[in-house]
Amino acid sequence: MSASPGVDELLALDGLRVEIGGRAVVTGLDLTVRAGRITALVGESGSGKSMTALATIGLQPRVAAVHGSARLDGEELVGRSAQQMRRIRSGRIGMIFQEPGQSLSPVMKVSAVFRDVLAVREDVRGATAVRRRTRELLESVGLPDPARTARSYPHELSGGELQRVVIALALSGDPALLIADEPTTALDVTVQRGILDLLVRIVQEREIGILLITHDMGVVGEIADDVVVLKDGDAVEQGGFRRILSAPEEPYTRELLAAVPRLSESLERTGGRGSGRDPGRDSAAGGAQPSAAADVVGRSAGTGAEASAGPGAEPPVVRVEGLSVEYRRRGGAHLALDDVGMEIRRGEIHGLVGESGSGKSTWGKALAGLVPVQARTLELDGVDPRTLGAAERRAAYARVGLVFQDPASSLNPRRTVGWSIGEPLQLAGRSSRAEIGRRVAEALEAVRLPASSASRLPHELSGGQRQRVSIARALILDPALLIADEPTSALDVTIQAHVIDVLREAIEATRFACVFISHDLAVVGSLADRVTVLRQGRAVEQGSAQQVLGNPRHEYTRALLASVPDPERRLHESDRAA
Repeated sequence: MSASPGVDELLALDGLRVEIGGRAVVTGLDLTVRAGRITALVGESGSGKSMTALATIGLQPRVAAVHGSARLDGEELVGRSAQQMRRIRSGRIGMIFQEPGQSLSPVMKVSAVFRDVLAVREDVRGATAVRRRTRELLESVGLPDPARTARSYPHELSGGELQRVVIALALSGDPALLIADEPTTALDVTVQRGILDLLVRIVQEREIGILLITHDMGVVGEIADDVVVLKDGDAVEQGGFRRILSAPEEPYTRELLAAVPRLSESLERTGGRGSGRDPGRDSAAGGAQPSAAADVVGRSAGTGAEASAGPGAEPPVVRVEGLSVEYRRRGGAHLALDDVGMEIRRGEIHGLVGESGSGKSTWGKALAGLVPVQARTLELDGVDPRTLGAAERRAAYARVGLVFQDPASSLNPRRTVGWSIGEPLQLAGRSSRAEIGRRVAEALEAVRLPASSASRLPHELSGGQRQRVSIARALILDPALLIADEPTSALDVTIQAHVIDVLREAIEATRFACVFISHDLAVVGSLADRVTVLRQGRAVEQGSAQQVLGNPRHEYTRALLASVPDPERRLHESDRAA
């Protein structure tokens, strides 16, 4: 997209400053958004991105003081009364928040939310008129079944559907400006691609401006026209996307770009990692690569684990054949996993990739004993937990560590970090208080956190620090298997890189087996030895990371790879077009 000659500024920030408790969190920002263009405000968590947006539309915290200028179509916004800002937000500005589920009431159907919003933003009343306008807006954001969406509660919709609903709400009132705060964070790559394409289409069709807040330079490279890089509340660099991505001047901008995982670089960096770096496994396979039949698995080929280890080889930590999981619900049953299998040895990382609903997290829960399963073979560290008594089964599953996607919800907010990390040892009842304290300090050191972190509460830590605490907690019982379920999806790219390094170091140090669940194929490529691609509960492709991600044979895998954001893709496409 390119700006039309002479297009006036839609949004202009001039020396915008936001102070909280006398401390400046935004330090005099200059920024312009023009109609028909997407301006990306980029930076890590805490850089002031979201505070800039909130201050612009009058939603900053009450303790915050806003100075400087923010003009919408030449009209000053700073200093306006709350009532005046409500009027402006009701029509001329649309806001898309990062967590769509938190933007909607869990006890209201989508139709009821639209009824209330349309009454305020468009003065649309009456059941028929509201239903017609709701359908128009839901159709405009590409939802294929607006009637079903409208009568659904938020929990009945997927993440991508929820985000499209929130975008449709933001488009009500025909706004001139959209502010999109991390609109694709934690979405699957194909869903993310759809949302990005939708934002581009909205700009093109409606000739509105978008202020896109993101930490992901891959997203910036895909859709932004103009880029402002924010660090500690200060714009350290800004310009057109081509110049920023191809010739960044500031070290911080280069750092953000360098931290973006790139699949090709990930596979090059890991070298032969995906071909099976475990010596015992290589000897079992006779040093040869797995056959195409073993790597590409459909319903039949994916039913069993991989080739047996053979004489003298180290036995697998995980061996699964014919694993199925069925969820029973009112009105029927849902087969979440259908006849899948894997083998994982010590020190090996097996990546599970696929879209939401593909069965990735269910597979992790099955290995952790959290859901009922059916399987021809299910062995953890050489033992089938299904054959054990209750006490022995608990002991077997204690050898499985879990790292969840959202550390804020998996750590007790009222307990210290040290208590949370040491709790598994307390529950096991075999360590003294002094021993627990020593083990907690060692676990913190292993994840690059100071021992003093033990006395802090979770909210006193950053997102990346909380995730490292979750890893420390999962490792405290010396697990044979670690299941990491989307542990980096909501983190800034630089923080994500630190967490990946911590996880890699822990695996190399203690050689536990790991199941790494992610929708980010570049991250999986940087870590995994082997990869399984899941679609609707079935394994459609399985093999070495080099083969699956570097030379995929299944069209679904190729579609996932094509959807991965790439900060340089548009630059290369423009060069070819020229």
